[in-house]
Formats: sequence, structure tokens, C-alpha cells
Amino acid sequence: MDDFWSAVVLRLGGDTGDGRRVGLERILRDAVRDGRLVPGTRLPATRRLAAELGISRGTAKSAYDQLVAEGYLTARQGSGTRVASLPSAASDAPEAAAHARAPLFDLRPGGPDVGAFPAAAWLRALRRAIAGAPSLAYDYGDPRGRIELRTALSGYLVRARGVVAPPERIVVTSGYVQGLALLTRVLGGAAAVAMEDPGMPFHREVVRKNGGIVVPVRVDERGARAAESGDAAAVVLTPAHQYPTGVTLHPERRRAVLDWARARGGVIVEDDYDGEFRYDRQPLGALQGVAPGQVVYLGTASKTLGPALRLGWMVLPPHLVDAVADAKLHSDHHTESIGQLALAELIESHAYDRHVRACRLRYRRRRDQLLGRLGSGRDVRGIAAGLHALVAVADEKETLARAEAAGLAVGALGEHWHTDGGAGRPQGLVVGYGTPRERVYPEALEVLAKALDA
Repeated sequence: MDDFWSAVVLRLGGDTGDGRRVGLERILRDAVRDGRLVPGTRLPATRRLAAELGISRGTAKSAYDQLVAEGYLTARQGSGTRVASLPSAASDAPEAAAHARAPLFDLRPGGPDVGAFPAAAWLRALRRAIAGAPSLAYDYGDPRGRIELRTALSGYLVRARGVVAPPERIVVTSGYVQGLALLTRVLGGAAAVAMEDPGMPFHREVVRKNGGIVVPVRVDERGARAAESGDAAAVVLTPAHQYPTGVTLHPERRRAVLDWARARGGVIVEDDYDGEFRYDRQPLGALQGVAPGQVVYLGTASKTLGPALRLGWMVLPPHLVDAVADAKLHSDHHTESIGQLALAELIESHAYDRHVRACRLRYRRRRDQLLGRLGSGRDVRGIAAGLHALVAVADEKETLARAEAAGLAVGALGEHWHTDGGAGRPQGLVVGYGTPRERVYPEALEVLAKALDA
């Protein structure tokens, strides 16, 4: 018996009964995966294997049969049982390459500091929610969401964002993306949806994959020129802190897009993804508060608490509530209920407000560190709010290459345009300061500064 099968005997020594069969399957499966048993290798006959391992022939045969069924072995009359050829290791290359390219420092935009998640406060809220939850909370629920959360959100959004949000006009979603997808479906097939240029590429794909036709809306130093949306059914805006330029929608532009919506019967979709985080004054009130009949307000807990919760909300004009609720019903029936109850408890206890205030201070410190390290001579925009800033550069591609060579990942303004090319377009890095962790952040800024100054 060779060394491999001797090792099998030792590993099976402590197993009895079905444990030996399961153990043999596991050992052989692992050996095929890691190449110790190469494709084409002929395995001992079950009678011989049973004798050498001290197991019953039935146990050996059952193990072989299981691995043949799973594709690890092949069995043919006259040629015995052999190791099968598995897909080449090259098929795992993209995943391996992704791990190999993992940056040392990650300043890409879009992520909050998930290390600041209020675990203790969430656990307390969760316990209270479960203790007080009626038995029907564990059944299928209202597609609009739990009334407890919609009521809590109604009060919070009024005081924190100036949103007119009666509970009956709120639909709880699993995040912003679902809200945008549901609304696109409700608008109907081939509806034109105007979206900011530059803007989030993934969100454009969400609209397209749900039947909408994306048309660009230019963004300049006063924000989106949304009044130029023409006959579009809707326009999607980030008025509090435009992504990725960071500009706040100018009051004249706010009035102009409201006039467009009233005149054309269009819908304004307000993406308030980080509206709570304003550093030079109180957070700017939501556009929805001025025209609740024309604006669909989309908010989320992803930036304030964490994306893993998958909790977002839509505040809808009256004429869209039933259609969106029906689309939600036929999408996933309803968002997970226990998390909704916990968030309602967190809001009602004002622990959510306290957490947002603490996050605002933390992110302001991070923003100040970024500005301090880059110096006053650098053109940095969008710093009044949010979790990212736009750093102007002369040659975006060259600067990104230097950053990547140093192990730093950042966003690029060029990735956000609706179309490639375009001579004379601004160039810049989109730098997020929600991540990385506190102890790594200063070193990440050093690497960024060197890439910019080289």
C-alpha cells in the first residue's frame, strides 16, 4: 500500500459506521480537488480497497458511487473507477486574480465606515423589537413594509430631511437599487429616464435592465441641468451632494426642475444617498419637501448604518403608491420584517439620530484630514457634504496608474460619463473617505498625496 492509502487508513481510524463512508468520501474528494489524485488515476477495486482500509465493501462502493454521481470519479465497465478530469484551474483565474489585485489601501467612493456600526444599540433595538412583536410579524406582510417602521420614518424624515412623508405614502425596500428598479417598471416599457452626466454607471444599468431608456442630463458647477430633460418620464437627481462631482443643486436649478415636472407631468426621483452628512451648516432640506406631488424620495440606511441591513425607503406621490406597492409585491412580496422592527425601535429611541450625529463628526474629521494632507493648493471639490470628494488632476489615467502601482484604489471621474471620449472633459479622482479603517487611513492619504504629487 502506498503512502497515500496508508494516510487514508490513519485518517479513518477513529471513524465507525457511516462516519467511515463520509470520511472516505471527504478524503478522496479533497485529494481530487488539490491534485494528489490526478485525472485518469485508476482507483483500487472496491473489494481490495475494503480489505486494505479495514472497511466493508459496501462502504467502499457507496463512497465511490457518491463521488461518481458528484463528478469527481468515473466508472466504466472493464476500465474500473478512475479520477475524472475537473474543469481547469484556469477557470478560477478571475477570482484568484481579483484576490491578487486587492489593494493595500482602498479610498474608492460609495462605502461607509462599517466598523462604526452601532452593534450594541442595534442589539438592544432588536431585542425590544422581538419582545414586542406580534406573532403576525413572522408571517407574510404588507408589501409597503411594517407600519411600525413607516410611522417611525415619517417622523424622522420630517425632522431630519424636511420630507413630507405620511406613513401611507412610504414603501420600504431592500435598498436604493430596488426602489429605482420598481419605479422604472411602474413608469412603463421604454420610458425615457433622464440621469445625471456624470453619474453612477450601475444605476444607469438598473434602469436599462428594467425597461427604461437612459438619456443624459449635463452637470456643471450649479448641478444638473434637469430642466433640459425634455419629454422624459422621469429625471433622477442627487441634489444634496451630486455624485460624483459633489456639487449641490443650485436654488435656481431646483426651481427649474420643479417647473419642468409640473409642466410636463414628469417625475423627479431624489436620490438622497448621503443627505444627512453636511459639514458647513445644517443638512440641506430635501427637494421633496417643496413638491411632494412631483418628487419620489429615495433614502437608505446603507450609508448611515451599513449596506448589509438592506433597508431603504421610498416616499411617493399619492398617484404612484399603489402601483409601486404592487410591483414590490410581485418582486419579493415584502422586505424582511424583523430588521424593519429593529430600525423602527432605533429611530423611536433616538439612538439612530445620535449615531448619525457621531458619524457626521467622524466623517468631518476624515474629510479635514484629507484636505490637510493634500494642501490648500490642490483643487478639491464637493467637500461641504457626503462621503467623497473630487480631486482635479491633469492626467487621470497617469495618476490612476501611479496610485495602482502603490497599492491604492480610488475612483475615476472618467468612469462616470455616459459616453467614452469627449475632449475637454474635466479629469479627476473620486476619493472616498468613509473607508478604510481609522488606523490605516493616514497611511492611505500619504500614498494618495504621493500619487498626486509625482
